Amino acid sequence: MKTLFVVLGPTGVGKTETCLAIAQHLNTPIINADSRQIFAEIPIGTAAPTPQQQAIVPHYFVGNHQLTDYYSASLYEEEVLNLLKELFEKHSSCLLTGGSMMYIDAVCKGIDDIPTIDSATRALMKQRLETEGLTAMVEELKQLDPIHWNEVDKRNPRRVVHALEICHMTGKPYSSFRTNTTKQRPFKICKIGLNRDRDELYTRINLRVLNMLDQGLEDEARQLYHLRNLNSLNTVGYKEMFKYLDGDISKEEAIRQIQSNTRRYMRKQLTWFKKDSDIQWFHPDNIKEIINYIDASLC
Repeated sequence: MKTLFVVLGPTGVGKTETCLAIAQHLNTPIINADSRQIFAEIPIGTAAPTPQQQAIVPHYFVGNHQLTDYYSASLYEEEVLNLLKELFEKHSSCLLTGGSMMYIDAVCKGIDDIPTIDSATRALMKQRLETEGLTAMVEELKQLDPIHWNEVDKRNPRRVVHALEICHMTGKPYSSFRTNTTKQRPFKICKIGLNRDRDELYTRINLRVLNMLDQGLEDEARQLYHLRNLNSLNTVGYKEMFKYLDGDISKEEAIRQIQSNTRRYMRKQLTWFKKDSDIQWFHPDNIKEIINYIDASLC
């Protein structure tokens, strides 16, 4: 049976370099599973694979969309499954890697069949978010769908608005569409987790943020400032830089907040991944051990 190797782990752990070695060993391209690295305009703040790295191994889903494009985990599921059909005709195994929990689950487990939002509803909810604010919309979600309100990240406008879009368009609670049924895939899935000691991860994250500033994160944010209200830019790195450009905080405070919020996101990722008993964990430096595990899985 064809095998999809899924290499996952928290931000800053070192997935990119490790996966380059794995992909070369398997002679297969890399399928990216990062919900922000798909956007072409933000390579620095998302630590996307560099052109040099992509020249070593072909990458899919890196910089293949624009910030203004509508995109979702369900679209990602559909596009990756179609790509895998093509790749498995040439390769006995493929490699998917990233840290976006929902994107990984979309491919491995499948996403519930949530109705597609029509353009009129999307435009209306976008306008309401701008005029009424997130707090009011969170309160409305509590009234329309208390089950999902109890679960959703109430600080994430994209999640809150999407749930309300479903409620308004269908007349049913968003939670009624969520069955959490695992879909069967026509290929074997082998999950490999990468992790480091917590202090080591903290240090790597802090240094990576400083490296992003050296590479031009501030200039990247300035060029995108006029798009700052897009959901695709509602992410760590850009939110803090926009506050700095607005004059609300100093540059030093922006850097501190980016580091702190990235560490918080890293902990959230690990909490999510640790619930999955199918993941076999490794230190990313133990590449020989990882390769041996992969070879054994192919037997």
